[in-house]
Amino acid sequence: MTLAADDSYYLATLPPRAAAVRMVGRHEARVGIVGGGYAGLATAMGLVERGMRDVALVEAGRIGHGASGRNGGFVFGGYSLDCADLLVQLGPALARSTYALTRAAVALIRERIRRHGIECDAVEGGALLANWFGDDRILQRQQRLMAEYFGVHWQSVDRAGLAAHVRTRRYSAALLEPDAFHFHPLKYAAGLAGAIAQAGARVHEDSPVVSVARDGCGWSVRTAEGELRCEHLVVAGGGYLRTLVPALERAMLPIATYVMATEPLGERVREFIPGAAAIYDTRFAFDYYRVLPDTRILWGGRIAVAQRTPAAIAEFLRRDMLRVYPGLADVRITHAWGGLMSYARHKMPQVGRLTSGPATGAWHAQSFGGHGVAPTTVAGEALAAAIAEDRPLPEGLVRYGLPRTWGAAGLAAAQATYWWAQARDAWRERCSPPAA
Repeated sequence: MTLAADDSYYLATLPPRAAAVRMVGRHEARVGIVGGGYAGLATAMGLVERGMRDVALVEAGRIGHGASGRNGGFVFGGYSLDCADLLVQLGPALARSTYALTRAAVALIRERIRRHGIECDAVEGGALLANWFGDDRILQRQQRLMAEYFGVHWQSVDRAGLAAHVRTRRYSAALLEPDAFHFHPLKYAAGLAGAIAQAGARVHEDSPVVSVARDGCGWSVRTAEGELRCEHLVVAGGGYLRTLVPALERAMLPIATYVMATEPLGERVREFIPGAAAIYDTRFAFDYYRVLPDTRILWGGRIAVAQRTPAAIAEFLRRDMLRVYPGLADVRITHAWGGLMSYARHKMPQVGRLTSGPATGAWHAQSFGGHGVAPTTVAGEALAAAIAEDRPLPEGLVRYGLPRTWGAAGLAAAQATYWWAQARDAWRERCSPPAA
């Protein structure tokens, strides 16, 4: 297969951007934010919406360079941690309120798209959880759990009803989350950055941060060409943080995930995916995919501790796609790319303070674990409210903390866990009754 020279479909379809404004020389701000992904952008936007415009955001590359501009584009509730586990760990009341933060975030993302006129190819189609296995009690348990404990009503879709969404014999039934939607994640990130700058905050790109350190009562953020002195510091580098803040690096694993896009299929795409929903399945190691506005299929899946070449990504994701839609065997893959997401041992976002004591200090937001579009907005709102309004951070997030991941040993354990989960999915598939 011949891939496009620019391997990211999102980057290839992003409208031309204004030249980056690097951080050169000395600057001051009330709040300095390191990281131009969704968490940093949501924090900046939350601050300017609360009237605090003395904000400077510093990004090593261009806005959305990391996981925020490379993901599947699903916008829906929940965290990387399964809702059943969230319920066990937090108890019914706190689990429900913590999940509800993500539902509010979905609504806020919609509102920001509308308010700022962000052209990001948003599609209101919901999210379809398709059952890979023949035992539909999996879906029934999930539906009851969400309704009883989280106040969320997902719609049952039986085998006959699936034909309105997907045309494959791979799935036995599904649940539809009607409040979900999907979009072009890099266009959203760029649009959000533009709205932040228009509101009066500063956005600096192509400015890798080389150090952060205390500076009297505040903080110093140094780049190769400049320095930012700030009262509050927010670190939101995610899987691209590297060695900037050891306490954060020790607490997360940079995990690679992969996405590809097909050539445009025209009306033929409706022979396979006639609906508008974004789709994922009930395996731990699930596929996720959706139809793009130009009739391509975007397909994602797999995780690993190592990044792969675009050709390798296209090869194994194409095999995954053909397991579900063998009729797409003749379709060309035009784009394939990977990216790093930050992942915590407990599978929950890590949002909190890096320092204790006075209200002034450093804050962090990371480890969204591949389920970050809504949770990064949750984090940004929480940090903005804490900084601008002195409000406490949500209990359901701060209690998870920064447990160590043990570096290379943690990466090896994560890879082994994923392989074990793949093997378990395969065994369940063999033992599951066939789809009707």
